[in-house]
Amino acid sequence: MLSVIPNPPRIALPIAGSADLFPVRRVYCVGRNYAAHAREMGADPDREPPFFFMKPADALQIVGTEPAQHPYPPRTENYHFEVEMVAALGRGGRDIPVDTALDHVYGYAVGLDMTRRDLQDEAKGLRRPWDLGKASDASGPIGPLHPAAAVGHPERGPITLSVDGAVRQSGDLSEMIWSVAEQIAYLSTYFELAPGDLIFTGTPSGVGPVRRGERMEAAVAGLGAIVLDVA
Repeated sequence: MLSVIPNPPRIALPIAGSADLFPVRRVYCVGRNYAAHAREMGADPDREPPFFFMKPADALQIVGTEPAQHPYPPRTENYHFEVEMVAALGRGGRDIPVDTALDHVYGYAVGLDMTRRDLQDEAKGLRRPWDLGKASDASGPIGPLHPAAAVGHPERGPITLSVDGAVRQSGDLSEMIWSVAEQIAYLSTYFELAPGDLIFTGTPSGVGPVRRGERMEAAVAGLGAIVLDVA
């Protein structure tokens, strides 16, 4: 049986130190998972349970060790950066216990949840979904995947983003409200998770706009950095 259109390319992440690839299935993103960021977005981090949204897998922009061109999307005048650590699942399941959740993680990467903030704010005001704000083409830049077998499970260390050399976001992984294990366990009560799923685990405070011609550098302790030139 032939496909009536060309088969879409399979989205896959490069693995640091290997020629192998990690195929991506779904992309989940947790919202407001650092207390200071929750406050800057007008939320109460002491009461709010975790919540999630999704990006299409083909909204990922695979970034290697060299600077990459990042396209400024249409229909926005307020395009924001959000640096995140990304967890990649090598095993799936439902109702995963917190104490074994990290056993399901294959590895980690540096990522960005790029956001058309004006469209997201409009959607919030109209009580509509966030897709137009969160799911634009290339809205999920992500670097090489570092296997947990090599780097462990990062729980503390700097997570930063700079624009043209000036630090705009600076936090620590230990400041997550919900740990990676808790996110996996909670999410698995709503979905059957599967190998190939990614979880963007939240961003520290300092999110803000980026403009054409500017350079972003996003870094997470132990996972290196990715560099993007906004065009």
